[in-house]
Amino acid sequence: MNVKYDVMEQQALHFVGIKRTFSCVDGENLRGIPLMWQEALAEGIEDRLSELNNGVIPGLVGICVDQRQLHDGQMEYWIATSHSDEIPAGMYGIELPAVKWVVFEGEELAPEAIQRLWEYIMSEWFPTGSYEHAGIPELEVYRGEGAPPQVWIPVKS
Repeated sequence: MNVKYDVMEQQALHFVGIKRTFSCVDGENLRGIPLMWQEALAEGIEDRLSELNNGVIPGLVGICVDQRQLHDGQMEYWIATSHSDEIPAGMYGIELPAVKWVVFEGEELAPEAIQRLWEYIMSEWFPTGSYEHAGIPELEVYRGEGAPPQVWIPVKS
């Protein structure tokens, strides 16, 4: 797999969006998250979030919150956008602290490309790399038409 990545420092990030909890057991999250995106598109949530974007991170963001310390095999997933104003009714807000990110860019636009990118990061890049996970949520960044997805991993040296 041909994957480009870059390391960058980023100030605190603010997001607004919707969220759901998924089990990671038997790949439930791998089936449930794409369905969540389909429902968000059908309900107009993607368009609403796009209107709220403040430009810090263009497009929409999937936020992956590891909840295994609370419940074994569980994660929270957000469909969100970069936003620092009031939180609209029916949505939630989350702030991530300033941190160093490794930004991986996929080479494909296919929907399953993001899952292949995650597989590469966790099975090949992390085990051989010199960084440790910083312990805050990871990001999937969908910048829009024609731009391959990105995965942002928070790290510390």
